[in-house]
Amino acid sequence: MVVQAPQMRRSLPLVAVPSDPIWRLSIDQYHQMIRIGILTDDDRVELLEGWLVTQMPKDPPHRLSTQLTREVVARLLPAAWHVQDQEPITVADSEPEPDVAVIAGERRDYASRHPSAQEIALVIEVSDTTLQRDQTLKKQVYARAGIGIYWIINLPQQQLEVYTLPFADDQGADYQQCSIYTSNESVPLVVDDRAVGNIVVRDLLP
Repeated sequence: MVVQAPQMRRSLPLVAVPSDPIWRLSIDQYHQMIRIGILTDDDRVELLEGWLVTQMPKDPPHRLSTQLTREVVARLLPAAWHVQDQEPITVADSEPEPDVAVIAGERRDYASRHPSAQEIALVIEVSDTTLQRDQTLKKQVYARAGIGIYWIINLPQQQLEVYTLPFADDQGADYQQCSIYTSNESVPLVVDDRAVGNIVVRDLLP
């Protein structure tokens, strides 16, 4: 059964801002740190709302779910779209690396830059140890960017959370609606406001 929870404003606590003074990085500063070698591929961090956030190690169930999701989604996509996994996307003050993302155009369109929010139909996070972050800070980042659909593959509860209708205001950002799909249910894959197929949730789970 699908459970819908409209008007999810502040349904989960937002990530607390440290009380001590902090320096938030801009996208340009973050890119400069990468270009000059301050940050390398060995530094498992991503930029979220100007903060450098450590990425958690991925265990076998997380890895398997990510691979299964990428393969299942890719099979259903129209020709003008492609899937990337665990690669950066660029929004106003963040550069998250979602586990799976559905991106407009061809891969070579992004030879010199990362995809922007306007070029993304769907972002997906596979969540186990990162579930609290994905349900709060990551959700806020994606909602503020205006990414229309955000999936969380919730491994502890063996279910899929589908967030839609993003909004942002002076108090923060969130999605107005959440639909919960259990492992035996099917979820529509919506790309560019069109359902292109259906996916059984258990096919995304390890």
